[in-house]
Amino acid sequence: MSGTAQVWRQFGDGPLSRITSRVYILLVVELLLLLTTVPGLFPLLLLGRDPSNLPLVALFLLPVGPAISAALYALRHQRLDLTDLRPAALFWRGYRANLSGTLRVWVPTLLWLTVLALNLAHRDAVGLAGWWAVPLVLLAVGVTLCAANALVITALFDFRTRDVLRLAVHFLVRTPGVTVGTALLLAAATGITAVLSEAVLAMLGSVAILAFLRVSDPMIHLIRKEFTP
Repeated sequence: MSGTAQVWRQFGDGPLSRITSRVYILLVVELLLLLTTVPGLFPLLLLGRDPSNLPLVALFLLPVGPAISAALYALRHQRLDLTDLRPAALFWRGYRANLSGTLRVWVPTLLWLTVLALNLAHRDAVGLAGWWAVPLVLLAVGVTLCAANALVITALFDFRTRDVLRLAVHFLVRTPGVTVGTALLLAAATGITAVLSEAVLAMLGSVAILAFLRVSDPMIHLIRKEFTP
């Protein structure tokens, strides 16, 4: 009996089994990401790329924030042991636990970005000089990077919303590697959406979120070390 258990343990710990586990986890998380975001992503694919549709884009992106948070939670807490694979249960646990906190970060972020994008798209109509494009783009990038940090913190830790935002801004400067890495991932996502489509990005969702989680590791480590008991 002990020999059988030892063989099973070795099978569960081997490199092939770890690769198999990772693929399975990513596939399950990808399916759940699509399931929870399809109510918004499907109509988003049908929208024309016109500035007048920006408020609708923000509305259709509402389900994306909680889905990303749940995926971050599942990928962070799931072990690679083949005897203990439960990514679906972890995804739904993270979704339920973090829904309200995530929306308190995600909704204002979408509102801010929509206002900034509308001002950029219609700057002549609102009387903004051309040079205003630069600070508006920089502000949009800052809001997005801060929101990215806040999503990770909300998904993995239990802080008040105002503390989440303070930590998110703090770690933009404290962990420049995380900030640059997140910016590069966002640039890649923007490029994929612009050149191909939102559907392609959605199909790569679990892989992109795993990369985002890995990039955020230094920030996660410091928060756990310095701001949790």
